[in-house]
Order: sequence, then structure tokens, then C-alpha cells
Amino acid sequence: MTTSHEALTGWRTWLAARDLSPETIRLRVYQLVRFHEAHTQLLEVTPDDLARWLGRPEWSTETRRSQLSALRSFYGWAQAAGKITTNPARLLPSIRRTQPNPRPAPAGLVAQAISAATSRVQLMLRLAVRQGLRRGEIAKVNTETDLIEDLGGWTLIVHGKGRKDRLVPLADDIAAELIARPKGWVFPGGVDGHLGADRVGVLMAQALPGHWTAHSLRHAFATRAWRSCRDLLGLAEVLGHANPETTRRYIEVLADDLRPIVLAAA
Repeated sequence: MTTSHEALTGWRTWLAARDLSPETIRLRVYQLVRFHEAHTQLLEVTPDDLARWLGRPEWSTETRRSQLSALRSFYGWAQAAGKITTNPARLLPSIRRTQPNPRPAPAGLVAQAISAATSRVQLMLRLAVRQGLRRGEIAKVNTETDLIEDLGGWTLIVHGKGRKDRLVPLADDIAAELIARPKGWVFPGGVDGHLGADRVGVLMAQALPGHWTAHSLRHAFATRAWRSCRDLLGLAEVLGHANPETTRRYIEVLADDLRPIVLAAA
């Protein structure tokens, strides 16, 4: 009989065989390990057990959605692999996304944080708020392999989620700073030669006051860019979103943004 530990190991191997990114695999396994801590016999749980887990009142909707993805993945694999005969996650209901709740970091606050930070963290903050990069993408910037010069200026090859690369045009001053750096990883560290995404996130959060995070800088970039260009599809490309609907969730829309639309039809 397969033990819970053996099932977790087999599922993790299956996730790796799907060529998922290390970050995605780590998140999914972490979620199942947490569930396993409360349900030691993973292959004997019931649909009610899963429903009670997902119904924890302290969780946000997005946390619930993420946990649901992990449970569906694990128990779908377990049934297909013959570890269980019935998939207890099959009847779990879908969870609708919450309404957009963008939280762009205020420009003045970001400027103060950049001014007070070390030069290394300053660049991290600028890459997030000026270029829209994720913390994991910032960690992997490499001046030797990722900078491209064309007729319009300099462009960065960004190594995004799901191992999907994209091209992001660079602001002139940020391009100049990257070019001036030594060839190689901009933020050297112990993860394949560069800092890990978590460490970059911690350094940025420490530089920002209150509860502002690296992700709030992406929201600030998205909001500012959308107000300037109103091009949701193009902005989705820059941010590395497969679905512009995701991009919309990053943008804070104010009444003044809607006024021209109403006046145009009045």
C-alpha cells in the first residue's frame, strides 16, 4: 500500500515531468505538505475533509483558489496513477475570483524608499516600479545574456513565470545602469549563481515602509502605464500575463479615469 510520503514524492516527480517551473512545484508541494500535516493519511481523505480544509475562515479567496488547484492536481494524479479508486477532489466546487483589488504603492513612498536604499536594492526597486518586473524576474537579470540593443534602444530578455521569456524595452537610465554593471548576474547569490526570488522579495519589502511589497510596485507600474497608454493588451505583454484579465486586476481605476468616457458619450 502506498504511503502518504510515497504519494507526495510520486506527485512531485510527476509535476517535474510536466516541466513546471521550480517555483510552481515548490508552491504546490508546500500546499500539500500543509494539508498533510492536518490529514496524515492523504489517500484516505473524504470530500468533506477537503471542503472543511478549503473553508477555513482565515483564508482569502485567492488562497482558497490556490489550495484548490493543489488538491485537484494531487488527487487527479493519485487516481490516474492507481493510488486511489475515487478522486475526493472531483466534486469540489470552483471558486470565483474576487473583484479586482489593485494596491499600487504611492509614488512618493516609493521615491523615499529608493532614496534610502542601498544601490543594489535601489536597482531592484526601480526594475519593479519602472519596468514592471516580478521579484523572481529581477533575481535572474543577467547583463551578459539578457541585454539586446536595437534601433529603438535597449531591451531586456525577462525570464518569466512558467519558463516563459519575454522582451521588455528598458528605460534609458535603467539600461545605462545595467550596461555599467559587470558581465553576468546583476544580483549574484546561491541559487544557480543568482539571488533567489524570496530573498529579493525580502530585501525589497525591508526597503518599503509598512505592508508594501515588491508586488505593489508592479501594481504601481501597471496603473501608471495604463493611464498613459490605455493599451491593456500591450501592457499584458510587458507584464508577462497570458490573459489581459489578469492585467486588469493590477490597475487602480479612479473616477477621473472614467470621466472622459462618460463625457464622450454625453
